[in-house]
Order: sequence, then C-alpha cells, then structure tokens
Amino acid sequence: MTKLIEVRNPRTGKFDYVIIPPPPKLLSQQCHRLRRGQIHWQELGIEGRIEAIQQWKQAILANRKQLTDALVNDTGRLSTSVLEIDSFLHGIDRWCNLAPLVLQETAKNTSIPFIALQQTAVPYSLVGVISPWNFPLLLSTVDTIPALLAGSAVIVKPSEITPRFVAPLITTLNTIPKLRDVLNFVEGAGQTGAALIEDVDLVCFTGSVQMGRVVAEAAARNFIPAFLELAGKDPAIVLESADLDLATSAILWGSVVNSGQSCLSIERIYVAESIFTEVYHQLVAKSSRVQLAYPAVESGELGPIISENQAAIINEHLQDAISKGAVIHCGGKVENLGGGWWCRPTVLTEVDHSMKVMTEETFGPIMPVMPFSTVENAIDLANDSIYGLSAAIFAESEELALEVGMQIDVGAISINDACLTAMMHEGEKNAFKFSGLGGSRMGAAGLKRFIRKKAFLIKTNTNKDPWWFNDEE
Repeated sequence: MTKLIEVRNPRTGKFDYVIIPPPPKLLSQQCHRLRRGQIHWQELGIEGRIEAIQQWKQAILANRKQLTDALVNDTGRLSTSVLEIDSFLHGIDRWCNLAPLVLQETAKNTSIPFIALQQTAVPYSLVGVISPWNFPLLLSTVDTIPALLAGSAVIVKPSEITPRFVAPLITTLNTIPKLRDVLNFVEGAGQTGAALIEDVDLVCFTGSVQMGRVVAEAAARNFIPAFLELAGKDPAIVLESADLDLATSAILWGSVVNSGQSCLSIERIYVAESIFTEVYHQLVAKSSRVQLAYPAVESGELGPIISENQAAIINEHLQDAISKGAVIHCGGKVENLGGGWWCRPTVLTEVDHSMKVMTEETFGPIMPVMPFSTVENAIDLANDSIYGLSAAIFAESEELALEVGMQIDVGAISINDACLTAMMHEGEKNAFKFSGLGGSRMGAAGLKRFIRKKAFLIKTNTNKDPWWFNDEE
C-alpha cells in the first residue's frame, strides 16, 4: 500500500496537507501514456506546440488567484510568490519567441560538391524533471517549457515539501487536451523520483549535490543524459573603488530575497580592507529595514524558512561561526514564531574559511563579511570553494571588474549588481565544479538540450556508383 506523505505548513508548523505518491506500476503507466501523446505532439510542429502552450498561459492567467494562494501556502511568502508566477509567465513568452529560431531545419552544401546536407533534430520522447522546494512553480517549469517546445513529453516530480501548487496547475492543464496528453505532474518523495528516472529518456534535476550525484549515477546506468543544477556558495567581491551604496543594496537583496533560499544567493562577501567597516555598517543599517512577513503574510518582505531541515542547517552554521569567534551585528538566530521558522537578515564579521557559514551552502538570509588585502587575495578567497555557480563583483571600472571576473571559477558573474542570472535568461552559462553538470539551461542552449541532431547526407548527381569507387587502373 502506498504511504501517505504529510506536508508541513511553513508559517504554522502544522501538517495540514497530504499527498499520495503513485505506485510504481501507475507511474510507469503514466509515462507510457505521455510517450503515446508525444508522437502527435511532435507532429504538431513548432507553431502548433506554441499555440497549445499559449492557451495554457491564458488558462493560468484566468486561475491566477488559485495558483497564488497555493504557492503562498507552500512557501509562506507573498511578494516572491507573485514574482515567481510573473517570471513563469514571462518565461513562456520568451521560450515561445526563441523556439522557432532555434529549431528551424537547415540545408546546405558540403565540401563534396554533389553531397548536400539537410540538418534536422529529433526530440527526446520523454523528459523527466525533478524540482526543489525553494521556487516550486518556477523550478518545476524552467526546464519543462523548452522541453515541450522541442517536441518532448514531460513528467514533473516537484518537491514533496511544497506540492500544493500542483492541483491548481493541473486544473488549468486539463483545459488544454493537446498539452494534457504530453505533460503531467506526479507527487511524491525521493522514491518516486528514483522510479521516474527508470522510465524517461532524459532527466533534469535541481537540488543538492548529494541527491544530484544519486540522480547522475542512476542516469548513467540507464545511458540517458542528466542535466543537474545543484548547490552554490556564491561570493560577492567589493573592490576599493566600488559605489558602496549600490554594492550594499545589491548584496542585501541578493542575500535575503526569498529569505536567502536560492542557489543563486550571495552567501559570502569579500571587501577591500580600506572600505570594510563602512560596507558592513551599511549592510547592518539596511538590514534593519527588511521586515518579516509576520504575523500577516503582508507584514513584510521576508518569508519563513520553508524547510524545517534547512532551518536546522542555518542555525547550525550560525552556532558554528559564533563558537569560532564570529561577531553577529544583527539577526543571528532562527526564531520560532507562530509555529514557523524565521530568520532575520544577519550580518557577521570576524569570519574565515574554517567556518561552515563560509564554505557550506547555508540557504538563508546570512551575510558573512570578510576583508581582503589585495585583489589577488580576493580572487583566491572566492575560488576557495567546491562550488562554482555564480558571483558578483563591484568596482568603479567595468574593465577591472571583468578582469577579476575572468579569474573567478563560476558560470555567471554579475557586475555592479547581484543575482542577475536569476532575472536575465539570455546568457548561456555552465555550472562549475560541484554546482552542476550538463549544458546551460539559459539561452538557445537551454532548448537544444532536448533534441538530438540528425543529418541527412544527400547525393545530388546521377552517377550510380559511389563517389569514391573507381575501377580504372
């Protein structure tokens, strides 16, 4: 018998929602149904697929309130939930505009005069998406939309921590028969995700390094591609010439948006010695203006820590830092308010790389600030990490910032801002080190991941013999 999974409300701490994972046999049947639908979906062509996805967008707009309410219940935050839905809808338009340009077939001559080349592509029949809890809607669809446009069917397993958004999303999906036949969301935990990998042709996973390794190994056994977007410990470097007001505002936003629950969050800050005191004083002053979304969801910007396990990790990192000499200037603890776990913006100094808060992903609104003596020192500190997702550099000279950025081992770098890769999806990037594996989910490459190239080599002359055959002595 399938075991029920109780779901905790992040604002109240109560388990007030239940999901029922599908038995393995039913999951396999669902995958076969999607494969059958994919044949017709591919035959629709790109314009037909765009039409169906745009119809889905209109259905979502008509049911936006229900989806927003579900996301708020999943995450405990309002403004970021609104932004998440806006980003999802914008992403639909962006991919629909880009897809016809990326997927167009080409024909051209080759280096052999009478051999023509016709280049086309074949989508992977069924794509599996396993997504996390921090941005439940956005990260369950960021790979789904381009895969659908490429001609694939998609099955999505969202996190069991934030599953409430699935019901209103499926309600809208059921109004679009063409799309309903090639897209499904299944509820469950790790066991369901593991079973899903056995039935798909390609898997996209967003989550921890530990689980990413499990997914990659399972995919390798099945000889299917795995695209992994994993953890980050993103550094910010503030050079002596930087605009400090701009830098501190950007770093604050990049550190506390979604309560720091993002792999793209700024998690460690390196500041030139001459401006160190001014920078952390500004961070402390600006942090005091950020309010918790408590007692009402409209009370402030900062929502609760969604995952109870993550709240424990944040507290562990803070206690580890304090025990090793770190100084807390504001915030500094995980609080239980009304049954939920909350953490105010926290600025720490006297930190170093012996502390977990400087080396392990914290996933909270925590800003450890450390001085550096030279630019070379800053680069060494930024690169002293097993992660390589993104970074931020602040300097008066764009040329200097770019020069420093070229030496940072990460896939995307914001110059005089923070976390721009979360907002700007045109720039192709790869995750470095343990932050991920596989092609970019941004730009044209994000769509090309879901197709296999196919070449037709066409002989254009009437000679019956192969071009390389010659029986003359």
